[in-house]
Amino acid sequence: MAKLYFRYGVMGSSKSANALMVRYNYEERGQRALMVKPMLDQREGEQVVNSRIGLRYPCVWFEQLQEMDREEIRAYQCVIVDEAQFLTRDQVRFLTDLVDELDVPVICYGLRADFKGDLFPGSEALLAWSDVIEEVKTICWCGRKAVCNARFDAQGVVLKQGAQVVLGANDCYIGLCRRHWKTGDLGPDGPAGRP
Repeated sequence: MAKLYFRYGVMGSSKSANALMVRYNYEERGQRALMVKPMLDQREGEQVVNSRIGLRYPCVWFEQLQEMDREEIRAYQCVIVDEAQFLTRDQVRFLTDLVDELDVPVICYGLRADFKGDLFPGSEALLAWSDVIEEVKTICWCGRKAVCNARFDAQGVVLKQGAQVVLGANDCYIGLCRRHWKTGDLGPDGPAGRP
């Protein structure tokens, strides 16, 4: 029986790398997995899921998935969605149809909340409707579990206001524990100490 999975984590927790490894595992076993991401995420300027560690693979836009024939989708053993926080509630409902009507497993990767601590619409729907919810864990600079996404400016000041979505600014985000997110503490080295 197919399930809808939501695997969430903070910035830098290797969500995209995990998605690409899952796709590779399907391929290695002779099965087809379709890589998908929302059209909103055009940071690379091409249809590709790209990880910070250099793994990458072509994908289709979510909007193209919605236009595919149901039998064409059924030919895949899995649909993997990266950057799922950018989905709309209706797009998540579409994914539930793939699982419930076509019996195709769907694995979504994305952020749970933004830099202000607010849920993304896609993440909210995934938290409500997913069969399995798993955290992709990473740590704060202090060693505690990172649970918050911090956005910071050029001076290393943690921001708490602004647009929810700012694409292509990966070097202005970091995962922090809740304590350091609340206090705006990026650690002894601050942004300069980041790889």
